Amino acid sequence: MDSSIFCSRPACWAPGIENPGDWPNWVDGGVQIEKSTGSPSLEFTPPLFRRRLSQLSRMTVRVVHDALELTDCGDIQQSFVSLRGEITRQLSMEKALISEETVLPAAFSLSVFNAPIALAAIACGLKSGYSAIFPANESFHDGLVTALSPVLSGSADSILFVYGDELVPAEYGGLHSPDDEPLAFACVVSAKATNCCKIPCGLKPEETATPAQFLRKLLKEA
Repeated sequence: MDSSIFCSRPACWAPGIENPGDWPNWVDGGVQIEKSTGSPSLEFTPPLFRRRLSQLSRMTVRVVHDALELTDCGDIQQSFVSLRGEITRQLSMEKALISEETVLPAAFSLSVFNAPIALAAIACGLKSGYSAIFPANESFHDGLVTALSPVLSGSADSILFVYGDELVPAEYGGLHSPDDEPLAFACVVSAKATNCCKIPCGLKPEETATPAQFLRKLLKEA
């Protein structure tokens, strides 16, 4: 698909690139994302809210909050894409099932696939609804096109696109690419140029094959 869209400047977070001003250096290869479990402080949320959040949920809440501040878009529909979801919590639940043959309700409630974007909506007071998309075969391009379908079809003027994936636990290392990195970003997407959506972007598969590739494309044009 080669449809054209317009995006806002993305809000990004990853371990090792915690200063927003460092992202251009990442685009140029000057700094790298750390493969660690580091996560952002969510000082704008109550301590009780953020106490038990995973790396993925913390990153997602952070970039949604920052994207709303960058664009001043107000309440907006969200489309969330993740290739692995709450994989660390999934591993913890699997271990509990093996050793204890049970899973506590609290652990299950925060492990569901839509937990990160639901928590972001709660933290930021968003009420327009969200979609949570898990693309087959870890195809980011397919997930991106699906996430943007409300804009591409004309059923929505704009949406907040959100991507996030956390560090893959070592136990799953052989099942995933060594290039997988903990990363989250968010941007407002529209079918036409607006005050905040000024970055033209095509959706060619060769240009949007991975999250990092798409993010670099946005940051280069920003």
